[in-house]
Amino acid sequence: MNDPGGGAPALEAESLAKTYRQGPSPVEVLRDASLRVERGEMVAVMGASGSGKSTLLHLLAGLDPPSSGRVRVGGVELTALDEAGRSRLRMRSVGFVFQFHQLLPEFTALENVMMPGWIAGADPRAARQRAGDLLDSMGLTHRAEHKPSELSGGEQQRVALARALHLRPHVLLADEPTGNLDRAATEELLAILERYRVSESQAVVVATHNPDVARAAGRVVLLEDGRLRPITI
Repeated sequence: MNDPGGGAPALEAESLAKTYRQGPSPVEVLRDASLRVERGEMVAVMGASGSGKSTLLHLLAGLDPPSSGRVRVGGVELTALDEAGRSRLRMRSVGFVFQFHQLLPEFTALENVMMPGWIAGADPRAARQRAGDLLDSMGLTHRAEHKPSELSGGEQQRVALARALHLRPHVLLADEPTGNLDRAATEELLAILERYRVSESQAVVVATHNPDVARAAGRVVLLEDGRLRPITI
């Protein structure tokens, strides 16, 4: 895992606010959201539909700038960088798993997992080896040459997770990653997340409606009225 920040937390967000301008009335989604995630820690973010969970993850990933507040990834202030700097830091230090996986349909599972290495300019053989190792760790070696349309929902999401982990990011962000999975596939995905959390000290932030997913995390926070607060479930 890249480590530019030494002993810094994997992720820090301070007083994040996000307001969207939609017509004459501004819409305030986040107003004072703060979060600190250490290496090897999994945090679940819960909240009602429309509470801003996806917006929060997009701010943490640098996919969208906050209206105010700061985000640091591995000790580097993401919000102080220009667009090119945010893109470089995001590519190297942030893995993102979407609810609908967003795999590229024309590429095989192996090629999808290799994609971050290709984009980062990694040695093609090293990228292929890393992708193969990740698929093997997720029980998908026999599906490596299959296209996404030939995979089950659970297999697609595991491929998406492997892709997000390819460059050994400081933090893995997952937006409702089990929202379209059955119980068996959900348990399988959670077991893989737990294994990487322990073996690679992977920091994980997962937005979820599922209390079973939240209970698998070491800490749960509720996003309500634009703020985060700890809860017990």
